[in-house]
Amino acid sequence: MDVINKQRRKLLVKALSSGLYIAGSTCIALPAWSMAKLPNLLPGKSIYDLEGKVIIDGKLATLNTLITTHSVIETGADSKIIFAVGKDAFILRDNSRLEMQGNELFIQALRLVTGKLLSVFGKRSAKQKLRMDTVVATIGIRGTGIYVESDADKTYVCTCYGTVEIASKTDSLSQEKIEAKHHDSPRYVLKDAPAGERIQLAEMFNHDDDELELIEALVGRVTPFPPGEY
Repeated sequence: MDVINKQRRKLLVKALSSGLYIAGSTCIALPAWSMAKLPNLLPGKSIYDLEGKVIIDGKLATLNTLITTHSVIETGADSKIIFAVGKDAFILRDNSRLEMQGNELFIQALRLVTGKLLSVFGKRSAKQKLRMDTVVATIGIRGTGIYVESDADKTYVCTCYGTVEIASKTDSLSQEKIEAKHHDSPRYVLKDAPAGERIQLAEMFNHDDDELELIEALVGRVTPFPPGEY
């Protein structure tokens, strides 16, 4: 990861978390590029950052495009979008397709058809269950930070913190409840493996704490751990 980008991200997280983002504030000198993107200065908007070609609900996205709880988002090669919907925030990486379902208040289900998604979710009541589907896995989520990569024959799931319930779509015997504190239980869900063994151990990769701190800050929260080694 680019060192300059990491330093900028840390600066923005600090500003967002401490309230120093207020327009006209002299408490901290933020670069002009970041001031234009701070979501708290842009009420009614959804997108914090946008790179490359991103299609939202069939149209080419701009920083002014609104994302709803039932939007479909697609990213091209070398593309990325960082956005928030209600109390949930996301980084959708390149070559991805994300389909969301929900009511007017919150997201109820997500389908990561393909690609890579880092997400943080606000707490929900017992009746407000949230589910993420990939091609081969179903993931039940509650107040969690989670990173998922989806392709046709496997899904990678890192529970960055919180609780999830992972189930294979191709084998009813392969299910696991994970309670993680800090990226400590990554898993692969495989399309083809022996019955009862389609959820397997994995290593943490392709996301970091700085990104989690940033998207939690976009929705007014902090991560449950101090900046760590990742």
